[in-house]
Amino acid sequence: MSERERAFRTAAITYFPMFIAALSLITSIYNGYLNDRMVDIIQHNLGRSESLRTCKEIIEAYFQVKFQVGLVAESAERPSPAPTALSRNEAINAVNKFAALGTYLANLSEGDTRERYTHLSWELEKIVREAEKTPIADFGKLFERADAMFSDMNRDCVQTAKR
Repeated sequence: MSERERAFRTAAITYFPMFIAALSLITSIYNGYLNDRMVDIIQHNLGRSESLRTCKEIIEAYFQVKFQVGLVAESAERPSPAPTALSRNEAINAVNKFAALGTYLANLSEGDTRERYTHLSWELEKIVREAEKTPIADFGKLFERADAMFSDMNRDCVQTAKR
C-alpha cells in the first residue's frame, strides 16, 4: 500500500466518525427545535380550543339569562308571587354562571377583557332586578345595552377562533 493510500485511510478512519458525529449532533439539534415548535403548536391549539369551548358555553349562558329574565317578566304579570321568586332565583343563577364563565374566559384573554365582562355581568344582574317591574312588551329594551356589550364579547370569541 502506498504512502498516499495509507494517509488517506488514516484520515478517513479519523475524520469519518467525527463527520458522522457532527451530522448526528446537527440532526439532534434540529429535532429538538422541531419538538419545541410542536409543543408550542399544541399549547396554542389547546388554549384556543379551551377558549372556543368556553365561548360556546358563555353564549349559551347569555341566552339562558335572557330566557330566565323573560320568565321573570312574564311571571311578574301574573298574580301568584311564588313563580316570580323561583324565576328570579333561576335568573340570578344563570347570571352567576355567566359571570363565572366570563371570568374564566377573561383569564384566557388579554387587555381590558375582564373589566368589560364584569360590566356585562353587572348589567345582567341589574336586568334581573328590573325584570319584575318591566312589562313584557318592553322586554327588548331591558337588554339593549347588554346586547351591545355581549356583541363585543362575541367579537372577542370570533377573533380567538380566527387565531
